[in-house]
Amino acid sequence: MEVAIQFVNIPTSEALETYTKGKLENLEKKYEDIINVTVFFKRENSPKKLGRICEMELSLAGSRIFASSNKKNYELAVKQTISDLEKQLKKRKGVLKPYM
Repeated sequence: MEVAIQFVNIPTSEALETYTKGKLENLEKKYEDIINVTVFFKRENSPKKLGRICEMELSLAGSRIFASSNKKNYELAVKQTISDLEKQLKKRKGVLKPYM
């Protein structure tokens, strides 16, 4: 699995990259058909919102899955985004299983 991490209008962080890659490795152990992952970290400048956005796009054989979350820090955003991706992967796996 290839992982591409992009920081949009914020400074890069080695610690955040390492944390994200570790979480994605755990996801890859459960679902081997993941080809690559593109991760975007953004900051929202609205005072009403939480402001730390994490977006992930998984490329699988035949389709792509996207999830995004907005939390008070990037670690929580990564956890929530991966949780949303896992739900989508479980749903997709359940749909594909009966036809195999």
